[in-house]
Amino acid sequence: MIYRFVWQATMAAHFLVIAYIALGGFAAWWRPRLAWPHLALCAWALVQLTGLVECPLTALENWGRARAGERGLLPGGFIDTYIEGIVYPEEYVTVVRLAVIAVVLVSWAGLAVVIRRRRRRPSRTTGTSAAPAPEASR
Repeated sequence: MIYRFVWQATMAAHFLVIAYIALGGFAAWWRPRLAWPHLALCAWALVQLTGLVECPLTALENWGRARAGERGLLPGGFIDTYIEGIVYPEEYVTVVRLAVIAVVLVSWAGLAVVIRRRRRRPSRTTGTSAAPAPEASR
C-alpha cells in the first residue's frame, strides 16, 4: 500500500511541476522571487527534452509502481504516459511544446514589466505619516 501511495504522490507532484513550468512565470508577477525556481525548472525541462537524463520523479514513480506490482511508465516517461495522446493528440507534440514555450516567454515579459513598474513606484511608508494626524473635533 505504501508503494502505491509513493507512485501516486509522485504522479501528483509531476503534474504540479509541469503546471509550474508552464505557469510559474505568472506566479512570479505576484511574488518576483518565484522567478528563480521557475527559471531553474524551465532549464531542467529543456534538459529533459534532450532525453540525456532521466527525471528523478519518473525514476521514483517507476520504483513505486514496480514495488506495488504495477506496470511502469511508458519509455517516454510521465508526459508520454499521462499527457500525450490523452490531453492532446500525439501529432501535436511540437505545437504544444511551442505553445508552452510561448506562454513561458509571455509570462517572463510580463514579469519584466511588473518589476520595472515596481522600481519606478515611490516607496510606501509603513504605518507612520510625515503629516500630523487631524485633531478630533469637540
